[in-house]
Amino acid sequence: MHRNAGLPLSALLSQVLVAFTIEFDNEFERQMPHRTTKHGSTVGSHHGPWLVSLVMWSNCMRFVCDEGVTVGELQDLAGTATNLNGMERWGYIVLEPDPTGSRSRSNSVIRATPKGRKAQEVWRPLFGAIEKRWQARFGKDEIDGLRKTLGALISQIDLELPDCLPILGYGLFSVGPDRKRPVAGVREDGAGSGLTLPALLSRALLAFAIEFERESDLSLAISANVLRVLDENGVLVRDIPLLSGVSKEAISMALGFLQKRCIVSVGPGVTGSKAKVVRLTPKGREAQEAYRKLLGTIEARWQVRFGQDNVRTLREMLERLVGEPTAPQWPLFGGLEPNPDGWRAVVRKPNTLPHYPMVLHRGGFPDGS
Repeated sequence: MHRNAGLPLSALLSQVLVAFTIEFDNEFERQMPHRTTKHGSTVGSHHGPWLVSLVMWSNCMRFVCDEGVTVGELQDLAGTATNLNGMERWGYIVLEPDPTGSRSRSNSVIRATPKGRKAQEVWRPLFGAIEKRWQARFGKDEIDGLRKTLGALISQIDLELPDCLPILGYGLFSVGPDRKRPVAGVREDGAGSGLTLPALLSRALLAFAIEFERESDLSLAISANVLRVLDENGVLVRDIPLLSGVSKEAISMALGFLQKRCIVSVGPGVTGSKAKVVRLTPKGREAQEAYRKLLGTIEARWQVRFGQDNVRTLREMLERLVGEPTAPQWPLFGGLEPNPDGWRAVVRKPNTLPHYPMVLHRGGFPDGS
């Protein structure tokens, strides 16, 4: 049995989604002239757009056509919000006043810049290209089977879910849709056959997160990535990114939220050392136990709601993809080697992938980078 057999279903979905996203983003970075804040620019592209992740295609650039799209139309089409101010500042779009003279922001027209149109050209074929790599790496039947199983599951979910995870809100909660799916509206994709693989994974994972967060005072993102790796004895703050697979910026946001709620304490470790240590408070220990219990409860509910065999099959497929979580033999790490000139090549490599994607306004990267 795989050592990951004990991983929650949400963590398995997350690690597969994050692995696909990082491989996708690495290829986008290789092909697209760009710039970054800390890691320089592509040769000759000092004025290129700032680098962003797959989510910014899914919640924004995918819907910006030559004729333009209004702000209100974009959110309806995407089913979730985007970081419009960021996408404009980073060079992908421009916002033009409503030609009818309305001052409402929702009527402003979004158009792609020349750099944004170039990014669209690079993004469009990447979904198929990366999925073909996965078919070669894991087997076509395996990936096709995963698609079919995910499609069957999400076709039973009565929420109109977006094709990507939302940018996390205050408290790093997933702001999910409130509207129910219309009776006749399983969308044109039927059981999900027309969706990309990351869209299928995202819908299933977001449905899980929405259910979790309806019953939890803490978000799944904070619980799965930060609360999970802590204890009463203390963990060095600087070690949490390595343990969780999440960036130090995302960890900082999470710890600030947890401190305000007296779930953790942050202070010096060894006397005289400047290294900060995070410890669970008694309230934090209770929250950690509640998190673990709720994950099991939701998976058991899903077996009843969606069929025990369906959920068990999904879990087994995800476990085979994730494999033994020990790099470099870890199967998911097979496609995660960064470009030699890419920004991930010069940052510390984590020992794991996030147990829930930390999609932030910073650019939508799945580890909060």
